[in-house]
Amino acid sequence: LFGLNYIIFRPHNVYGERQNIGDRYRNVVGIYMNNILQGKPLPVFGDGEQTRAFSYIGDVAPIIARSVEVPAAYNEIFNVGADQPYSVNELAREICRAMGVDFRPQYLPARNEVQHAYATHDKVARVFDYRPQYTLEQGLSRMAAWVRKVGARRSQSFGALDIEKNLPPSWREPGA
Repeated sequence: LFGLNYIIFRPHNVYGERQNIGDRYRNVVGIYMNNILQGKPLPVFGDGEQTRAFSYIGDVAPIIARSVEVPAAYNEIFNVGADQPYSVNELAREICRAMGVDFRPQYLPARNEVQHAYATHDKVARVFDYRPQYTLEQGLSRMAAWVRKVGARRSQSFGALDIEKNLPPSWREPGA
């Protein structure tokens, strides 16, 4: 359109320093770390065996930032993020290790969600010579250090919801 170049990135499950840890609806890493700071259990929907590839911001942001200088990226779409999927249970245990606490899950009814969600990164690897630099353990350790410095954040519930059908019950609890 109008002869302008574009580059579209599809990052997935990104976490890291300066993330909004007070958002209780999105970004499981921030939710779990904030709960730990408040002495709350970690909410796990279903059995916790659903898998995701959790992507550290230090691996995602540099690619996006330098993309405008890579003409081969123009007018393309890229998945960007971690290659290794982990179960939510594995993630929660790693977060607890990074935060120095015992794993204390609160298993909740399963949500209607995709069981296993992760992507291939062959294209971004080829165009940007991209390989994630941080392991899950390294990224969580860096974020945990930041979270301990900034402290817990008060969670806010959504304002007036237009659609409450299939809303997880835990999202209805004010200030949960």
